[in-house]
Amino acid sequence: MKKLFLILSVALFSLGTVNAFAQEEEAAVPQEATTEVVAEEAAETPATTQEPAEMEGQTMHRVLMQKFLEGGWAWMLPVLLCLVIGLSVAIERILYLSLSTINTKKFMESVENELKSNGVAAAKELCRTTRGPIASIYFQALLRYEQGKDLDVIEKSVVSYGSVQTGQMESGLSWIGLFIALSPMLGFMGTVVGMIGAFDAIQAAGDISPTLVAGGIKVALLTTLMGLIAAVILQLFYNYIVSKIDSLVNDMEDASIVLMDTLTDQKK
Repeated sequence: MKKLFLILSVALFSLGTVNAFAQEEEAAVPQEATTEVVAEEAAETPATTQEPAEMEGQTMHRVLMQKFLEGGWAWMLPVLLCLVIGLSVAIERILYLSLSTINTKKFMESVENELKSNGVAAAKELCRTTRGPIASIYFQALLRYEQGKDLDVIEKSVVSYGSVQTGQMESGLSWIGLFIALSPMLGFMGTVVGMIGAFDAIQAAGDISPTLVAGGIKVALLTTLMGLIAAVILQLFYNYIVSKIDSLVNDMEDASIVLMDTLTDQKK
């Protein structure tokens, strides 16, 4: 439930930002139109020189949002949804993995000291109050050790529960991969539709004029651009999450080996 709430919160915040920017742009349109009517003839030449300067003065975030609105909601909205939902899942995974990371070496030393000093019950309590997959694996192993299970049975339970913890850490990665593949596909689809519209305009007018096809080609290129940007951003998050999971899995394997050695010494 917490995972779903976090994903929805990030998604709603991102969509709200886009909506607020769109409202600002719509509010600015009447003012710009009034100014152009008053000084249309006098400011025709300066407007062409000021437009690049205004574009340079804007932040990258604002330029991207403006280009997003120029591309139209029909094809930009699906790309935006892929980006927002993918980022929501990625942020949730990063928070989960960050909370699962502990000082493994210090934890293993604490468990070993508790086993030698206070027994299995104290070591179990330490594992129960510690977050992360390593502590969960230790707890399951110590629980079976306390029940008098053989070391072979304990080792199999450690391997099985390690696979369960790995699956929990990898939860949601398939969705991020889906959005990475889907974003550029939607962008390319918008490109094809925009080019078809441009050629339809040429066919209807019976004349090849740049003004007829400029709008359709612009929309086509913008949808491709936004799709690629969304895929690149999600790919960066995906690779970071995978590297984080690999690091935790390595720590789990090392900790499991140390745990089995410790329990073997306790049996002697």
